[in-house]
Amino acid sequence: MSDSLRILWLKTGPLHPVDTGGKIRTYNMLRELRKRNPLTYLSLWPAGTPESARKDALEYSDTQTWIPWSETRKGSPGFFAELAANYFLTDLPYALHKYRSAAWAQAMAEADASGKFDLIVCDFLTPGVALFTEGRRPRTPVLLFQHNVESLIWQRHFETAQGAVKRFYLRDQWQRTVRQESLYCSLADKVCTVSEEDARMLRDQFKLDNLVGAVPTGVNLDFFQFSTMPRTSHSLVFLGSMDWMPNIDGCRWFADEIWSLVKQKFPDATLTIVGRKPGPKIQELAARDASIRVTGTVDDVRPHLAAGEVMVVPLRVGGGTRIKIFEAMATGIPCVSTRIGAEGLPVNHGEHIALADTPADFAREISSLFESADRRRAFGQNARDLVEKNFGWASINAVFERYCHATVAAKRRS
Repeated sequence: MSDSLRILWLKTGPLHPVDTGGKIRTYNMLRELRKRNPLTYLSLWPAGTPESARKDALEYSDTQTWIPWSETRKGSPGFFAELAANYFLTDLPYALHKYRSAAWAQAMAEADASGKFDLIVCDFLTPGVALFTEGRRPRTPVLLFQHNVESLIWQRHFETAQGAVKRFYLRDQWQRTVRQESLYCSLADKVCTVSEEDARMLRDQFKLDNLVGAVPTGVNLDFFQFSTMPRTSHSLVFLGSMDWMPNIDGCRWFADEIWSLVKQKFPDATLTIVGRKPGPKIQELAARDASIRVTGTVDDVRPHLAAGEVMVVPLRVGGGTRIKIFEAMATGIPCVSTRIGAEGLPVNHGEHIALADTPADFAREISSLFESADRRRAFGQNARDLVEKNFGWASINAVFERYCHATVAAKRRS
């Protein structure tokens, strides 16, 4: 695998600020990948992006092409008009339709036709709306990097939704996503996922024969170091992008169904919700309960992980794998998660993490950790040992790089 590849990487926006799980995974992988492979980054440039992101892109790519794009503000009249137009005038799910851009599609087509690239990486499903326009299959080998099974996320949104209208809409979006995800996976030369569980689901649902494998979740072990600082008694931390629907749903479920059970036993308990762009539904949690704090965007999550006694991951909806769990594990803070929250990660209940899916069980696991310093220390050390031994980004990228070469080789043989 000594030969380098000229790689065209497709993305819906620049990576800075590196403040979401998807950005963290891509950023760390690209920094490793470009050490051996010339890398061009072809991306949308969302309106309002800081100009500093252009210079920052040199950290993870050699050259860049930016396509101007703007997103309609959620909740605005234009947003609801777009939803209506999407529903009546197209078969695409809105989460893909909003990224349609003739200029982006043209830039991809020209890059594909140029012969300058050995491989195209479609990062997440979303660039597929431009790459595979009208069912087009590029001449350059394409590796579709699936951070999630997107249709599964929408299925879980539908299954947990309340209200007939909302359920009707979410079921429609789920079915649309199933169709497009199946199509884009079939048009790519190879598909890789972030867990064996996701690979199995794609294989079973779409009958794919082009799955090349799974890329494990990694963590920056130098940045996220084991913390020996004293932790705040009876403090909980939630970490995640607060403009992502599964995180919003999880925090609200925790506050509505679990928090009162914790407070009954530990009246002094606190919950800190750390993550970018918290909307009104999250801000409302802090407004109604003084023991809940919402930080909004923070420059560095590590102080919050170091101060908390337990991290919670109460997700009922989601796909892929949660990088934030590995980040927390690297710092030694014990985690309590739903099984969906920890889905796809090679962690064992009672050894590296506590898993619970009902409010009563979730509160019980938190209580057990609050009450036992020995259990907290054991979880923290076991978790750090696991990620330190197996999940540094250099070893993770070696797996991904093999998949890149396998994609090119498969195209040459076909």
